[in-house]
Amino acid sequence: MPDTSSTAHYHLPGLFEFYELYKVFLPLYREHREWFYEWCDIGSIYGAPADCLWGGGRAAFGDADVDDVLALVNEYGVSARLTFSNSLLREEHLADKKCNEICAAVVSTGSTTGGVIVHSDLLTEYLGANFPELYLVSSTTKVLTDFSDFEAELNRPEFAFVVPDFRLNKAFDKLSGLSQTQKDKVEFLCNECCDFGCKNRKVCYENVSRKNLGEEVADHKCSSPDAADGYRFSLAMKNQAFIGVKDIVETYLPMGFSNFKLEGRGLGSAVVLEFLLYYMTKPEAQLLVREAVYLDSMLDLF
Repeated sequence: MPDTSSTAHYHLPGLFEFYELYKVFLPLYREHREWFYEWCDIGSIYGAPADCLWGGGRAAFGDADVDDVLALVNEYGVSARLTFSNSLLREEHLADKKCNEICAAVVSTGSTTGGVIVHSDLLTEYLGANFPELYLVSSTTKVLTDFSDFEAELNRPEFAFVVPDFRLNKAFDKLSGLSQTQKDKVEFLCNECCDFGCKNRKVCYENVSRKNLGEEVADHKCSSPDAADGYRFSLAMKNQAFIGVKDIVETYLPMGFSNFKLEGRGLGSAVVLEFLLYYMTKPEAQLLVREAVYLDSMLDLF
C-alpha cells in the first residue's frame, strides 16, 4: 500500500460529454467511498460543449446543459475544467460569445475553483486578463516531447499544471531531477493509445482545431497500424508509455508526482466507466460499481 499521505488526483474526461455517467457515478463515489482506493480522489473533470470555437484536442459532442453540469460538479466539490485547447485561434476569435459565457458561468456559479486547458498563448493571455479566477492548464496538444521545452513550460507562472506529451511519461532520469514545486505541476496522460513513434500528433490536433473553427477540412488519416480498430484500452495498456495503477502506487507517488489525466472524451461512456473501474475502484467492488451504473434506468451507456 502507498503512503496514505500521498494522494493521486485524477483528471477525468467528459465534463459535458459524459454528464449522464457522472450523474450516476459521483453519488456512488460519495456514498460508497469504501469501494474506491483510499489513495486517490477526483481532481477535476474536463471537457467542452459541442461547437466551441476555442475547443481542441478532440471534437466535442457534449450537449448537456451548462448550468446542470456546473451544478453537479459543484455539489460534489469537483473542479470543472474547460478544454479550450484550440491551437489556431486568432484575435477575432477571442470575442466568441459562447466561450466567454461558459467561462463566466464557471466563475460565477462555482463553489470549487474552475480551470481551462489551453494551447494558444493568445488565449492564455486573454483568460489571464479577463478571467483571472480560472486556473490554467498547459495542454498536451502542444506535444512537448523535448524535456527542456517541458521544463520551461513548468516554469511559466501562468500555468497551474502542465500535461507533457505521453512519451515523456517514463523519462525517470530527468523527471526525478525536477523540484517538488515543478513535480506538483506535472499532470501525466496515463492511457494514451496513440502509437509511441507517431510523428503526426501535432497535425492530428491541428485538424481538430480547424474543425472547431468551422473550416471544411478532411479527417486526419492516422498512419498507426492499429488505427482502423479505434481506441482499445487493452492496446493502451501495452503502450510503453502507459501508466497503470501499480505504476502510480509504486513509482509516481513515491517520486512526488500526484496528478494523472485520463483521456477519453471521444470515446463512449461504457469505455470511460472501464477507466473509472480500473484506476479508482478496488477489484472486489468493481462489479458492484458496474452493476449500479448499468442498472440505472436513466443511463444509456452505448
